[in-house]
Parts: sequence; C-alpha cells; structure tokens
Amino acid sequence: MRNDIVEIKFEDMSRELRSMIVYESNGAMDVETPQTLFDEILRTSPVVRWEMGVGFFKMEDIVAVARHRNIVSCDPNTGEAMGMGSAEPLIPLHIDGDIHKHYRKLLDPLFTPPKMKLLEPTIRATADQFIDGFIGAGQAEMYSAFCTPLPSTVFMQIFGLPLEDLDFLIEKKNRILKNEGTSFEEREAIGRVEGLEMRAHLRKRLQERLSTGLRHDDLLDTFIHFELDGHQLNEDEIINIMHLFTIAGLDTVTSSLSCILAWFAKHPEERRRMIDHPELLPAAVEELMRYESPVPSGGHRTVTDDCEINGVPLRKGEIVYLCWASANVDPAAFESPHTVDLTREQNRHIAFASGLHRCLGSHLARIEIVAAIDQLHRRVSDYWVTPGAEVDYEFAGVRAANHLPLSFTAR
Repeated sequence: MRNDIVEIKFEDMSRELRSMIVYESNGAMDVETPQTLFDEILRTSPVVRWEMGVGFFKMEDIVAVARHRNIVSCDPNTGEAMGMGSAEPLIPLHIDGDIHKHYRKLLDPLFTPPKMKLLEPTIRATADQFIDGFIGAGQAEMYSAFCTPLPSTVFMQIFGLPLEDLDFLIEKKNRILKNEGTSFEEREAIGRVEGLEMRAHLRKRLQERLSTGLRHDDLLDTFIHFELDGHQLNEDEIINIMHLFTIAGLDTVTSSLSCILAWFAKHPEERRRMIDHPELLPAAVEELMRYESPVPSGGHRTVTDDCEINGVPLRKGEIVYLCWASANVDPAAFESPHTVDLTREQNRHIAFASGLHRCLGSHLARIEIVAAIDQLHRRVSDYWVTPGAEVDYEFAGVRAANHLPLSFTAR
C-alpha cells in the first residue's frame, strides 16, 4: 500500500477536486493558470480515493491504469457509458477488448498523418473565409469568429453532414457536455435527453444518405460501405460512431485552438518567433497542448475485477478518474513542466490521452490547429487581448478560452 493515497469523502473535497473528478460546474477551475492547481494536487494528493472510486493525477500511474485490462470504459454490469449523452457505448471510445481492437483496425487507417495532411489546403481555405470576415474590423471575439466555426465547418465537410445542421449540433453538443444540472446524475440525465435528440437527427441524415444509394467522398460514405474481416457496419454501429465524432469534432479542436491563441496573444515575442520561423509551429503546438491540456481528463472508467496498479488497490465496480492535465505538468515526467518551452525536444505528453483509448482524431487535430494558426499568422501577425477586456476560461469537460476578445491592425 502506498503512503500517498488520500482518502476523502466527496462532501469534504475541495471545489477544485469536485470540478475535476465529478465534473461539478462550480467555476473553481475557470482560471487562466490551472497548472498551479494541478501542481498542488500532485504534491498533496496524487491519488485520491472517495466513496465511488479512485482518482489518479501522476503520469506514471495514469499511463499504467490506462493500459490495464481490468479498467474499462463502460459499466460492466449495465454496459452503459457516462458523460457523452448516450447510454449506448460509443464506438470506439466505450468499447474494450477484442471488439475495440476490431473497430480501431477499421478506423485508425482513416486518420493517418498522410491522409490528414491531404486536408490541409481545405483547412487553410476555410480559415481564410473566416479571417475575411473580421480582418478589416481590427478586432474580433475570436472564440465565436474563428475557433468555433473553423474546425466545426471542416468537420462537417469531411464527415459528410450538411452545414445547415451545424447550429443544431453545436447546441446539442453543449447541452450534453455542459448543462444546468446541479449534480453529476442530473447533468447526465439532461445530457442523455439531448443526446437522444441529436441521435435522432443523425439517424435521419444517415437514412437519407442510404436511401439515395449515391456515393460521396466523405467519412460517412466510408462507414456505410466499409468492410473489415467480413464485417460491414450496421446502422446502429454507424450512429454510435457518428455520435462520438460529432461530440469530438465540434468541441475539442475549438477548445484547443482557443487556449493556444489566447497564449500567443499574451506572449508577443514567442508569437513573433513563430511568424518568423513557421517551421517551429508544429513543435510549439505540441508544447502548448501539453501545457494547456484543453481536454483535461479521460472521463470515468470502471474496474472489472479487484486488482492493484502501481501499489494502489482497486476494487471491482469502482470508478476510475484519470487526469491528463496534471500528468502533463508532472515534474517526474517533464523537466521544468511549468515553463513553456516551444522547442521542447522530449515531449511525451498525453494531451490526446494515453493507452488503448488514445484519441483517434489526434492527427487531424494537429493538422487543423497548426494550419489554422499559421494561416492566421500569415494575415494577422499582430494581435493582443483587447484593452479593457479579459479572456474568460471555462473548465467543463474540456477547457476553453470561451471569450477571447482580440485586437489587431485592421487590413
């Protein structure tokens, strides 16, 4: 038994811990530098045990837990997932074991770096469309003018959904991930209602596509016609893939882009360095993804059988919480973790998760973020937080600079 396991009742948890472990919407983590809070947790309570389970915050522990066969993504008794607006397991996030390997064998080849690189011209052209909308004004609220519409539009295009659905899907995504529920159970219940409405709409679009019999150059067409080892996806499987992709495609890159742009707006010398040497931008994005960790955690997982991982006993049925964000500033994993080094060479961060459920779309996210920022820098090289205004951060499932008022020289 380790001596750094802190046992605490939920009612005695700090607001910061409740915000992370049970996704309580209390505002405690809506700060510019949550890294200092993660640092305190790493020093004082790297492993937290409460009534329902165990939370892990150190890199070494998280990597070990994320790879362990006894830790799964759905409740093994009910088969239900949590946190994404669906009682049904979403593919491949909530699937484990051999069937998970099967689905990843199908999906991984669709998101290889070379294939994602082919999308770069489309991403840059789409970025230009949105930049055209604000470049002459000399200021913009960049979360709504750039960070939200750019990756969302790219997602809709490559996935094969009509742009007219975008506002509806973003609304449903927001209601699933962050609603007015005052407890985890209430938020989950509201999210599932919204998820059912979103799924009904996605099924309608799928059935429209199926009824035409026409072929399209998009991911939805690939899912409809893909066959692997004699297995062709049925309609329910496609809906579960569509559900997951819609949540992820309309949320995570938006959040990441907003946090990174906010950082560059407050660090003009580093921004100028990227503009003068754009070849450095991919490594800089990796470092800022590590430091900002826009997706702070991996959601709840469940223990299938009693086990011990890195000296921490886990009991069957317990919830497991893994915090990517704290691991990414763990001094045992990174030299000077609170220093942003845009040329950091050893950077094995887990901003895109760790283990079997590492982010399927990580290569797409990287291409989108680098291309979007580089295209902005080519046209808007000087930008700063608008005087008298402040950047607002929100920590709700993902972390975003959801109010990002920037000023720049009008062009």
